Amino acid sequence: MNAVFADTVYWVATLRPDDPWRSAALQAYRRISPVRLVTTDEVLVEFLALVSGADPGVRKRAAMLVRALLSHPNVDVYAQSRESFLGGLSLYEVRPDKGYSLTDCIAMNTMRAAGITEVLTSDHHFEQEGFVVLMKR
Repeated sequence: MNAVFADTVYWVATLRPDDPWRSAALQAYRRISPVRLVTTDEVLVEFLALVSGADPGVRKRAAMLVRALLSHPNVDVYAQSRESFLGGLSLYEVRPDKGYSLTDCIAMNTMRAAGITEVLTSDHHFEQEGFVVLMKR
């Protein structure tokens, strides 16, 4: 089964029915299924941080989604580590002309290490690094 990286934008879009990227996220997923999704603890931390100001129902659904992902047989969640942090920091440092977040850098390093070229995101930063962004409007 082919592996695709799932970025924060994708998880937010799947959680929120009114998210502007929801349709693109669902269409992209249907187009590539069946697929193994890969993400990182850092992406999930960013996802939970983005929805932390939402009402308690949204927060509860977000936590339930993360717990489900951690045990889903077709989802690999790479653990946060000092190594992933330092590797992400190194990419962050060598791309001062880019607007990459540290989470993006860690995701990009994870994708390279796993041989993944496609990403469920709308974030053009991944295209700047040569990855194929799957969520388009």
